[in-house]
Parts: sequence; C-alpha cells; structure tokens
Amino acid sequence: MSTTYPFTAVVGMADMRLGLLLNAISPAIGGVLVRGDKGTAKTTTVRGLTALLPGVAVVPGCRFSCDPAAPDPQCPDGPHESGAGETEASGTRGAKMVELPVGASEDRLVGALDIERALSEGVKAFEPGLLAAAHRGVLYVDEVNLLGDHLVDALLDAAATGASYVEREGVSVRHASRFLLVGTMNPEEGELRPQLLDRFGLTVEVAASRDTDERVEVVRRRLAYDEDPAAFAAKWAAEEGALRERIAATRALLPSVRLGDGALRRIAAVCAGFEVDGMRADIVTARTATALAAWAGRSDVLTEDVRQAALLALPHRRRRAPFDAPGLDEDKLDEILRRFEEDNPEPDPEPEPEGPDDGGPDDGGPGDSGPEDDGPGGGGPRDQDHQDGAAGPDSPELPSQRESGADQQDAPQSPSQGQEPRGDHGPEADAGDGDEGPLAVAVAADEPFKARRLDVPGLGEGADGRRSRARTAHGRTTGSRRPRGALSKLHLAATVQAAAPHQRVRGRSGPGLLVRRDDLREAVREGREGNLVLFVVDASGSMAARKRMSAVKGAVLSLLLDAYQRRDKIGMVTFRGSGAAVALPPTSSVEAGAARLEQLPTGGRTPLAAGLLTAHDVLRVERMRDPSRRPLLVVVTDGRATGGPEPVVRAARAARLLAGDGTASVVVDCEAGPVRLGLAGRLARELRGPAVTLDELRADSVSALVRNVQNSRKAA
Repeated sequence: MSTTYPFTAVVGMADMRLGLLLNAISPAIGGVLVRGDKGTAKTTTVRGLTALLPGVAVVPGCRFSCDPAAPDPQCPDGPHESGAGETEASGTRGAKMVELPVGASEDRLVGALDIERALSEGVKAFEPGLLAAAHRGVLYVDEVNLLGDHLVDALLDAAATGASYVEREGVSVRHASRFLLVGTMNPEEGELRPQLLDRFGLTVEVAASRDTDERVEVVRRRLAYDEDPAAFAAKWAAEEGALRERIAATRALLPSVRLGDGALRRIAAVCAGFEVDGMRADIVTARTATALAAWAGRSDVLTEDVRQAALLALPHRRRRAPFDAPGLDEDKLDEILRRFEEDNPEPDPEPEPEGPDDGGPDDGGPGDSGPEDDGPGGGGPRDQDHQDGAAGPDSPELPSQRESGADQQDAPQSPSQGQEPRGDHGPEADAGDGDEGPLAVAVAADEPFKARRLDVPGLGEGADGRRSRARTAHGRTTGSRRPRGALSKLHLAATVQAAAPHQRVRGRSGPGLLVRRDDLREAVREGREGNLVLFVVDASGSMAARKRMSAVKGAVLSLLLDAYQRRDKIGMVTFRGSGAAVALPPTSSVEAGAARLEQLPTGGRTPLAAGLLTAHDVLRVERMRDPSRRPLLVVVTDGRATGGPEPVVRAARAARLLAGDGTASVVVDCEAGPVRLGLAGRLARELRGPAVTLDELRADSVSALVRNVQNSRKAA
C-alpha cells in the first residue's frame, strides 16, 4: 500500500490548505475549486487531506456506503435495518478519495445498467459508478474545466440533489451520492461552465513560489519522500496526528458557534455589493465564516471571519464581463464593510482569549517544525503554490491580506512570444502599405455583439458541443444499429421489431418477450459537436489605414465569445509585415484568445499566403492529435496580398491547398469604402467557402434579413 504524502508537510499554499480544511470541518460548504498552473501539488495536497478525514461507519457489504445509523431507504443493496452493523469493526472504513478522469464515460460516472438482463430476465443488474464510490467521501476532478457536457450535467444533478439517478427505457435506479467536491483547473485551458462553477463552495488561486528558499525546501522534501516514503511519513506523524485532532475538535465546536444578526447583515451587504446572482453565495459565505470562527477556537463570528469568507466564496460568483478571470476587489470589499460599520455601529463580540496550546491561527498550528521550515509564516510568499509533490510544515493560518484572483493570474503571453513568423524580421517588416506609417500599434476592440452561428457542413462525430451537426450520445434519435461493444442507448422499438419474428421458434409460452443479444439495437442520435475554430487574422497596414482594426477585433471577439458558448477549441494565426505567427495554439481557453487579440498590433505588408500556410500546418498537427474534431477556418481579411514575388498567386495556391484537405472555411470580408475590389470573395471561392461582411456576422442582422424576406413573400 502506497504512503500518502503528509498534508502537514506541504510548503506554502495557505489559501488552498485553508479552503480544504474548512470543507473538512464543514462539508456543507460545498467543496473547493483550485485554479492554478500545472505542477503545483494540487493533487498531492488533496490526497493528503483525505488521510486526515475521520473514518465513516458503513453497512457491511453495501456497495453504496450506507450509514448504519440512517441507511438510505432506496439503496439498491437494501433494505438495511437501522443500526445494523454500527458497532462492527468491519463496518468502519477510512474516507475515500475518488478521482473522476476527464475522459470517463457517462456509465463510468453514474453506473451501468444491464439492459439485456433487464429485458430478458426482468432484474435490475446495476454496476455502481464513481458517484456511488464517492458517497460520504471526496470526489476529485483534475482539469474539471475539460469535462464533457454529459459528465458535467450528471455531476450537477448529483451535487444539487445528493443522489444519482440512472434511467434507461423505463428502468430506474437511484442511490444516495453526497460528497466533498474538489476540482482543479489550469485557467489557460479554458474556463468552467457557470452552472458548475457555482456548485463549488470556495475557490482559491495557486501559483509556484518565486522565493528561492521555499523552492529549495520543496525539492528537499520531495526527494526525501521519494527516497523513503514510510520514513518521511513517520517524521510527520506527530504533526498529522495533531492536525487530525484539531479538525475533530473544530467539528465538535462548530455547532456551538453563533452566527449573529450583525454577521448575517454584513454577509448580505457584501454579497449585494458585489451583485452576485442568487442566494447560494450568501449561504456559502455564512457557512464559511462560521467554520473560520470555529477553526480559530471562537464561538462568535467576527467581521474578520466575514471578510475572509468573502475572499474565498465570492470571486467566482461575482458578475463580470466575458473573458474576465474570477477575482474580488479587496478595496471594494473593505469599503463595503467600512460603510456597514458606519451605518451599524454595533461592535463585534470581543474575541475569546486563546491558550498557548489551543492551536489558534497565531501559533503556527500543528506541524510548525521550527525556523528552518519556510512555510506561509516564514520568509516566502504565503499565498503561493509550488511544484508538484511540494509540501509545507504548518497548518493554514488566516491570511490578513491576499492579492485578488485577477492579480494572481500570470500575464498572457504576447504574440511576439509565440511561434516565430515566417520570413525575416527587420525594420522593413513593419513598413506600411501605401499610406500606412512604419509603426505597428495595438488598437482597442469595439464592443462585442451576438454573432451568427458559423458551422461545418456535413455530419461529424466529434466531442459534444453546440456548433455543427454530429452523431452524439445525446440528442434526437434518427435511427438504430447493432451495438458496438456494451449497449448504452437502447432503441426499444427496433429491438422489439428484431426479436418479434423469432418468438415461436424460441418457444415463448408466456407474456414476456424472449430477447437475445443479436436482437438488441442501440439508438443512433444526432446532436451538436464542438469544433476547432482557427482564426487567421490580417493585421497588416491595410487594415489599420482605414481604422477598421477596432471593428475587426470586435468581430473576432464576438466570434470568440460564440466559440466559448458552443464548447469549441480555438486558435489564432496572425499575419503582417513579412510573415505569419501562431499567436495562440489551439486551446480551450477563449480568455487567452481574447488577451492575445487585445495585444495584437497592426501595420506592415500583407503576407496572406504565409498566414494560410501557417494555418495549414496548425490544422495538420491538430488532425493527428484529435482526428474526430473537425476544424472551421475563419479568415478575417480584406483579401489584399502584398510582399514577396507573386503574392496573389501564392495566396491562391495556399487556399487551394486548404480546400483540398476538406477544411471548412469562412472568409470575413473587411473591405470598406465606396469602391470594392472583391478580393475577399475571390479568396472565399478558392477556399470553397462563403464570404460574409462584418455586418453580416451580427445575429440580429441575419434575423432582420430573414424577416424582410418573409415579409416580402407575404406581400407578394
């Protein structure tokens, strides 16, 4: 049996450890979402917390971990007698941490129902899934923002109701599923759906420490653990035991903590001040503040508890513009609390005196192993994370100050830091086209708008999404086929039709239908898939000369927002001067695309061929990585091609190369002015795709056009 890395040996990460411990004290808080870079010991820390959780009593032999004191009356393994097995040693086990892989199937998550046995034998043969295994434990989802929509929906239902339901053709199984939800994500890979984001009680930001001494301590402890895990764990056994006892003591104190009317009003004022939606924010903040008071050994909730709870519970719930990272303005929070104190001068209750051994937040907590250990209370940054497997000595304290979530985000990589452009760079690369100046400058984008849907023709089989037609596991039923592997979605009518002609030969004598494996048919469903939307953006001087780049950036920003809503991956290639560059490799992070677009400078010649060839290279690599995800190429240009020998001919050849690969393309025609050359339309014909103007990208323009056509037909 492998030895878990000790929780108390984790260096730094005060906020993350505090968020996890508060959920261990009060599971009703609803879990924690950890946002941060890869390799920052997120998984290691969660596993360490699981080892500190108290054991749970279970009914022996129950696959759904029913509590013997209050068993689930609808448990598929029941019925259980209340109190059965409560005192048996075999009925007690440690808390479990169940990991949900990003690529898991829906059956693996919710459980699999044997439809064949249900039809032929009339029995409910149910194999529990991960939601059953996580009941009364921890459900850990690494890269939670990459989960498919079908898994997110099932997870949302279980988190909201505390139960999991499996419904297949009239056969239903239900079991309890209450768990501590812990998710981790790298914001560069894309944001989380708002519905699932709101299900996490708390959110924290983590980043690798920049302090040399702290990084050295991280490596030293990790190497010691890898060399002899048992000896390393034994070294920290005393600290682990002390923290385990403190968690148990805090849990016992929690019911006696008083959440006064003043604290409730402060919470309501803060949530209203940040304009959070719904009431879940108020409830979670109240529960968190109560747990913070209990963790500090107090029986009353103070203003400092409300402030700290708001910093953990509100960043991901505040209203924000599209592509804004979660975060909370601490100055605004302090101003709201200050105004509340001025309007309501009633003082907080006096803090209770703390003894030297009560494990309060000022004594370093269990695991404070001396000055040589640089933890959150040492010289290093207390709110920073570290490399995977890292650890720190002391239990989390209550940080008095913290950077907002938005400030902790790493600055996005500028386009100049991406792939090198094709061609040479020099002063002449930024030379203008015609009347453009030599300087390349970035202009602000116009306000985004609701964009029309651009889709890929045909029928795909990619990941679930909301853009193009595809065969998916969900959607409307369009036909049936023999199952490929295990049967998941039964087509009942087709199955009965296949089995009916053989009933006499099979000797059926009763009212039931004799069904064999060869009779089974699964439903073929049609829904929508997510695509790879690759933007090829013209940033040359011809775009800037007529002050069109602001409108172009606004249009691309609108398409990025549309891609986020339709669950697409996105990428961006830009071309200007003497070459093209991959400004953003294909990713699920639409926020990163918006940041790169904002920094995009304009000026120089128009190497259209280089931009198209670079896009061809990107799509070729992505086809090898993810062959089922169909691409959509969106070329944003006025169609001009300058620079190098025969620029127009080279651009046409590059376009035909993309068309020959079957790449679906759309050209956004940015040409303006009374005289139009129609160059973008020619490019669209070479790409075998449509050309649309900036105005035609607007969904309201399309709706108005449809209404006008309909009205004209009625008048005729």
